[in-house]
Amino acid sequence: MTADRPGSLAGCNVVVTRAIDQAGSLADALRERGAEVVELPVIVIAEPIAGGAALAKAVDRAVAGRYDWVVVTSPNGAHRVAERFAGRTFPGRIAAVGPKTAAPLVAAGHVVDLVPASAVAEGLLAEFPAPGDPAGCGRVLLARAETARAVLPDGLRAAGWEVEVVAAYRNVAPDVDPGVLAAAARADLVTFTSESTVHRYHDLFPGVVSPVEAACIGPISAAAARHAGHEVVQADPHSVEGLVAAVEAWAATRAY
Repeated sequence: MTADRPGSLAGCNVVVTRAIDQAGSLADALRERGAEVVELPVIVIAEPIAGGAALAKAVDRAVAGRYDWVVVTSPNGAHRVAERFAGRTFPGRIAAVGPKTAAPLVAAGHVVDLVPASAVAEGLLAEFPAPGDPAGCGRVLLARAETARAVLPDGLRAAGWEVEVVAAYRNVAPDVDPGVLAAAARADLVTFTSESTVHRYHDLFPGVVSPVEAACIGPISAAAARHAGHEVVQADPHSVEGLVAAVEAWAATRAY
């Protein structure tokens, strides 16, 4: 990602809360625009309980034709599903909640049949076919984080799908340097890329809303941040690029 507005964030101090292996693109884009970035990853991506054995067995069943759809809701889940496919072909269809989520599967040579216009679970539900339509039958494998919202599996079941949910990974809390925590508390803005990053951030600052202002990648993280007491600016589109633009728009209204 290149900076098309160099210096637009000069004087801004921004916290990036993404997982360690995902923070780079956002942090780099903010620095390219002149921001001082505090990298405070509040989540570490870990293997699910039992080392992913349940996911491996579920993907084996998918390859054998036991599911009509495989659904993934994050790049982490998509990457682990692609690894488990291990070059094999899935005879059904694949849905991903957004283009970034679809990317690991596409890179591995799989066709992603459904990517909704709105990159949230509600957007995927709105565009998912009904069971028995030409695009679907009856069984869905949903690979996602061990702890996640119930919106998607509940919505698919309410529409008549038989849904198996399998944990593809876990979001766990990292050890955080006290100096980084202190720097984050002094920042001007915090960025959130998921509902879980909001919750984990506030686990580190119990009873405190600091900084008050937050930039969020989408409506779910924005709602969680508002509930936690933040004043929120929301990305549009719901992507890293959209989040950077939202931070720039926020900065343009303030004098530093």
